[in-house]
Amino acid sequence: MRAALYLLLAGLSGVLTLTGCPTTDDDDSAGDDDDAAGEACEPEDVPCVDDIILDLSLHDDKVADVEVSTTADGDDFVSVVDATAGGYNQAANNPFVYMAFTDEGLEHVEIDDETALESQEWHIAARRFIIRLNGGSSGPSCVGARTFPEMDYDDLTEEPAGTTYFMDDYYSADCTIINDSSGLPGSPQVVLGPWWHYQDCVATTGVPALIQLDDGRLVKLVVEAYYAENQDNCNDNSTPGTTSAYYTWRWSFVE
Repeated sequence: MRAALYLLLAGLSGVLTLTGCPTTDDDDSAGDDDDAAGEACEPEDVPCVDDIILDLSLHDDKVADVEVSTTADGDDFVSVVDATAGGYNQAANNPFVYMAFTDEGLEHVEIDDETALESQEWHIAARRFIIRLNGGSSGPSCVGARTFPEMDYDDLTEEPAGTTYFMDDYYSADCTIINDSSGLPGSPQVVLGPWWHYQDCVATTGVPALIQLDDGRLVKLVVEAYYAENQDNCNDNSTPGTTSAYYTWRWSFVE
């Protein structure tokens, strides 16, 4: 049943918007300056901007005052992200945490929600169990991703041939929000959604993702824990761990 759910979530990505980022695949336009890998995409207006501000309770006067820390672990980075947002009942009153992947680690971008809708300074954002990427419905850039339910993080050593990346696309043509299959309110169908499922707590699936940044670089990422402690209690026994939305992410650049 759990494996079927992973595949269902991954399949949903097939209806999401293709990214406009530079692609790593060779094609006839590879020599064109406009399509050269490493060139950032041009920003675009976020669709349904008024709706996302209301639906996701975005703020224009608050910047997340939290810690984002990163340590090296072999070829990987391990980042700890405080996306607690004051707790589940206070999340709507607090902003997302915005971050950028760099060669030195995951950096906190100190920006408010509404400014982030016009900024390419960030790549990824988190608040509670929602992880957004800067593109499509979530931002003006072209950061997209692809999840791999059939693979483990350690086995994803290179970009599989023919990989297509998708941006967040959780609004219909009439700007009605498209929720995911968790059954939780205010949980949009984001591209990175397959990292978790709900079983009376937020369980991690171990599903890895490749994230294509706006300059064409690739990041391999897996969510190792949603709880600061005792994630296994949730995964194995449906019992919440301690301090929810205090993430541990393992990631690295894929050359």
